[in-house]
Amino acid sequence: MAYVHVYTGNGKGKTTAAFGLAVRAACAGLKVYIGQFIKGMKYSELDIVKYFPNIELEQFGRGCFIKGKPDELDVKLAREGLKKVEEKLTSGKYDLVILDEANIAIYFNLFTVQELIGVLNKRSERTEVVVTGRYAPKELIDYADLVTEMVEVKHYYTKGVMARKGIEF
Repeated sequence: MAYVHVYTGNGKGKTTAAFGLAVRAACAGLKVYIGQFIKGMKYSELDIVKYFPNIELEQFGRGCFIKGKPDELDVKLAREGLKKVEEKLTSGKYDLVILDEANIAIYFNLFTVQELIGVLNKRSERTEVVVTGRYAPKELIDYADLVTEMVEVKHYYTKGVMARKGIEF
């Protein structure tokens, strides 16, 4: 049986947890696909494909994270990404599919929660799914089988520590 996980909340660690699961799955010989919405920048995690040939990764964003109102290109990239994810989910080739920052794509109205759930409903019965990002909508939380909320209790950025390579990016 394959389940839908949601990793959400304002705390750090949603993408990190999803990538940890990807590594675990890859080490168990499973086939993994990671689609990153919104993101288009170079992050250290993109190198995962160099070390794990059974992990595929694609980004569906521009070179920057959306600040303010998204434009037509942001919408186009996210919608193309959702279509690509649908192909991966329905192919039956993947044991685990991660939709990184899909909740943020919904938050910015790049696609709707109903559209995402519609795609998830079409997935192969053997494909486990992880959806990450802050602001998970109630409909997705209700739909999911497992929901983890990351809560920020304390973070060193409040002391002016900037993002560090290999830790935050």
